[in-house]
Amino acid sequence: MVGQKKKPDNPMPAIDDDWWASLLAEESRSSMPLSAHLAGSRPEVGEEAQTIWSEKKLVTDWSQVKDLYMRDQIIDLTVTGHNRGGLLVEGDGLYGFVPFSHLVDLAGKVENPERSHELESYVGRSLHLKVIECIPEDDRVVFSERAAQSEPGKRSELFHSLKAGQTVQGVITNITDFGVFVDLGGVEGLIHISELSWGRVSHPSQIVKIGSPLDVQVLELAPERCRVALSLKRLLPNPWQNASVEFPEGAIKPAIVTSVLSFGAFARLEAGVEGLIHISEIPQAEGTSLREVFSEGQQVQVRILHLDAAHQRLGLSMRLE
Repeated sequence: MVGQKKKPDNPMPAIDDDWWASLLAEESRSSMPLSAHLAGSRPEVGEEAQTIWSEKKLVTDWSQVKDLYMRDQIIDLTVTGHNRGGLLVEGDGLYGFVPFSHLVDLAGKVENPERSHELESYVGRSLHLKVIECIPEDDRVVFSERAAQSEPGKRSELFHSLKAGQTVQGVITNITDFGVFVDLGGVEGLIHISELSWGRVSHPSQIVKIGSPLDVQVLELAPERCRVALSLKRLLPNPWQNASVEFPEGAIKPAIVTSVLSFGAFARLEAGVEGLIHISEIPQAEGTSLREVFSEGQQVQVRILHLDAAHQRLGLSMRLE
């Protein structure tokens, strides 16, 4: 599903370890403190599971894990327990964690109140899995059922063909609070929420839907950790590039209210840039709820107070004089 290489229309961002940390942030929030996860601690699996592992004195065969990871092989492991974040799996010389978002039948069910019951139904079952995280110094192995749907060796093939700045097509496999996972045909990439739109995004589900095909731009590759950073917004013109010319301070422009909060309202101008109308700049708001003044989709006239195009910040006012 990989498309042709395309010169990026917008500057490539600097992607660091903090950005990549969000790849498993959803599971980290559910199963352990993020700080502990990033520090390399084993997922907090609950006292019962920790006791089981302790009693069994499990020792990971790291040479086997590394071989499975490097060769992109599929392995069958048995589910021995679960927590809110996912499943505990074991096999000969192997044990690890399968995040719930990497289970084929549970992807996209982040807010499902029945998740614990559904995870319980996996206990005792054998799953086809691939290693997607292999960090011996952190004593961490993370498996994926979704990744095992692609044939062995496909991951390596795709990583050799992908290039930063390239436009590729994939299919949306999961939507989380922090971004969107896209299957590129054997490798999953992540569109961080900040790379979905040049405007503000409250939740990725506002922009995309699971199962939909999508063209994206490759931002960065980390094949040693099986990670691909993607962007949707960089395939579109950046409206902030000419914002200082189009929206000089003091100018009055039409806008559409996109969200109403306790401290103000966000409004989008015609070019696609979005700014904040602070409650202090809304005369009608004195002594009333902002939701009595505004509604999403409402058309308003605003005055440009200040613009910081470099940081994509725009201050607006309803005081037109």
